[in-house]
Amino acid sequence: MTRILVVEDSATQAVQIRGLLEEADYEVDLASNGKEALQRLRSGPGVDLVLTDMVMPEMDGLQLVRAIRVHHSAIPVILMTSQGTDAIAIEALEDGAAGYVPKSQASLRLADEIAQVLHVSQINRSYEQLLGCLIRNEFSFQLTNDVTLVDPLIDLLLQMMMGMKLCDSTDRIRVGLAIEHALLNALYRGNLEIAAAQIPSTRELLLQEPLSAALVEQRLLQTPYCERKIFLDVVMSADEARFVIRDQGPGFDVSKLPGRGDPDALESEGGRGLLLIQTFMDEVTFNAVGNEITMLKRREA
Repeated sequence: MTRILVVEDSATQAVQIRGLLEEADYEVDLASNGKEALQRLRSGPGVDLVLTDMVMPEMDGLQLVRAIRVHHSAIPVILMTSQGTDAIAIEALEDGAAGYVPKSQASLRLADEIAQVLHVSQINRSYEQLLGCLIRNEFSFQLTNDVTLVDPLIDLLLQMMMGMKLCDSTDRIRVGLAIEHALLNALYRGNLEIAAAQIPSTRELLLQEPLSAALVEQRLLQTPYCERKIFLDVVMSADEARFVIRDQGPGFDVSKLPGRGDPDALESEGGRGLLLIQTFMDEVTFNAVGNEITMLKRREA
């Protein structure tokens, strides 16, 4: 069973969060601060994911994120943000956290956020030694509106990036999440023109039941939506990886996008994916129409 370490100094909130996660069939351990959490990671049974509060005594969530990246880089960290911690949360995302959930939305979003991060963190890495011999790679994909193509595609991209030493274990998860957000946005928001409020936005539901929403099922069979494609161009060199994802939808007004690190995007479902993409990638740009995103990830020194 998947084991999650919850780091929360409030005993009442820790019990509430534990209840939410156990209902989702996770095994849960508790720690009251960052120092206790690090001790637990060193000496206790294996942990698959850390879920941490931001404001705690002795060692706060930001310090914990930095320490886990150094000493336990393969373990993803999700933040629980409360009002007034937006700037700290963004700094933690920049320093290694894989995701965040506002405490006010924990009952609705927590289980799905964890499922998404865990899924990307468990992607197979069996070709790393072979790909270590690769010094440059360039290829293009033309994808149909089939959500089942997303997982193997991300698997391929992450294996190449790890093999070419373009990212460490922490950034491997974060880059995978950024690519996933961009691909799902191109499919559902771009080609099928479905607004965030019209279907469930959680990745897990979309992958398990891609036709569960009547509107999705309808547009997968209806022109012009069903005829549209997603185009992905990738260039990887010794120094960087560049991903260009374009859909054939009408695009959007790019002037209304929140800026990089804008705290207002933390509470917005529509802005959440973009905030993570902007934080996890080194450069993010859009074309004038708004139906193409370019993401650049540079090799860490």
